[in-house]
Amino acid sequence: MSGRLLDAVPLNSLTGVGAAQSSKLAKIGLHTVQDLLLHLPLRYEDRTHLYPIGELLPGIYATVEGEVLNCNITFGGRRMMTCQISDGSGILTMRFFNFNAAMKNSLATGRRVLAYGEAKRGKYGAEMIHPEYRLQGDLSTPELQETLTPVYPTTEGVKQATLRKLTDQALELLDTCAIAELLPPELAQGMMSLPEALRTLHRPPPTLQLADLETGKHPAQRRLILEELLAHNLSMLALRAGAQRYHAQPLSTNNILKDKLLASLPFKPTSAQARVVAEIERDMALDVPMMRLVQGDVGSGKTLVAALAALRAIAHGKQVALMAPTELLAEQHANNFRNWFEPLGVEVGWLAGKQKGKARQAQQEAIASGQVQMIVGTHAIFQEQVQFNGLALVIIDEQHRFGVHQRLALWEKGQQQGFHPHQLIMTATPIPRTLAMTAYADLDTSVIDELPPGRTPVTTVA
Repeated sequence: MSGRLLDAVPLNSLTGVGAAQSSKLAKIGLHTVQDLLLHLPLRYEDRTHLYPIGELLPGIYATVEGEVLNCNITFGGRRMMTCQISDGSGILTMRFFNFNAAMKNSLATGRRVLAYGEAKRGKYGAEMIHPEYRLQGDLSTPELQETLTPVYPTTEGVKQATLRKLTDQALELLDTCAIAELLPPELAQGMMSLPEALRTLHRPPPTLQLADLETGKHPAQRRLILEELLAHNLSMLALRAGAQRYHAQPLSTNNILKDKLLASLPFKPTSAQARVVAEIERDMALDVPMMRLVQGDVGSGKTLVAALAALRAIAHGKQVALMAPTELLAEQHANNFRNWFEPLGVEVGWLAGKQKGKARQAQQEAIASGQVQMIVGTHAIFQEQVQFNGLALVIIDEQHRFGVHQRLALWEKGQQQGFHPHQLIMTATPIPRTLAMTAYADLDTSVIDELPPGRTPVTTVA
């Protein structure tokens, strides 16, 4: 296995991972040894030193050692096993509701036990409910953990002990196999290597400050954070580059419907709205799909901008789909577009999960025939039964409520005759420029930074 990249080493190559365990690990996205190494702990437990039983306080997580005084099973309201241990400073009751005969027999009077759990105040003093415990040998020195104990995100059927044992094996493979590092040498200079950072985070030495780990300030965490941000940005740029390889229907100047709508409005668009519309129209005139994010405060006029973009596509005989995260918001959009578009002879359709039976069937047929030119709805509009007829523009409101894959699914669904639809994303969430460059690196960004007269600015509180 020497020299292999760990992203090519399957988890079933590790001891203890069969078909059943592989299936369970796959539920939390673990398929390869590299996946396991990048599956970082949620938190850590300090099991590196002993707590005197007599000094335990409620709420403290602690490791204690003691001699078994007694172990009994009771059959009151609920079957239960209690085991009392003592270290000379006090007595601790370990309480178990799930147990078997082997556990009962192993906790024989006189055996020494190392236990870890949350101390609680019980009827007869300190107690722990279902503590993790280990029987001690005849050594006078307790067998304490040498590192902080990681607690991993997990799923049903995968125990913490299993993840720790598998991670031990994966860390050993770091000595003979390679893990791909994304950071170029000039950026990684003076930082921990990726293998060193992974070893530190999976098995932190007891000298490490737990507070640094809990606040994400440890150099090992910063190394992984930088790696993850770079990986995310590269994936977004790859999405963008991939989109540039596709073809879109160029929608050049056709302002007939746009001019009619503007003439019917009792107000004039702001200069910011006009600027953003011009940016959108430049994109839509190209033969590659537009992928543009429009952000602006509530009341800044994003819906009008979307309507003007939609009319550019509709004037070319194409369809437009607008997807909103909730039925309430989608219905509000549908009403706005009907008020604006129906006087222009443009039919607006509405599709949501609550539509059933004949009404839903009729709406789907109207969309498939091209009778409906503007389709407004929730995620229901990219379901398999919905077939478009010349979809040229996809508008998604409140992008942060949808995943990247959801909006790409609608984008792919709109592919017809070798053309992909243009894509316009709207959000009212203020996104700092640096964050937008990271989270939406696959999108060009426009900002409506001016409110119509009479609108009260929105104040964002951090």
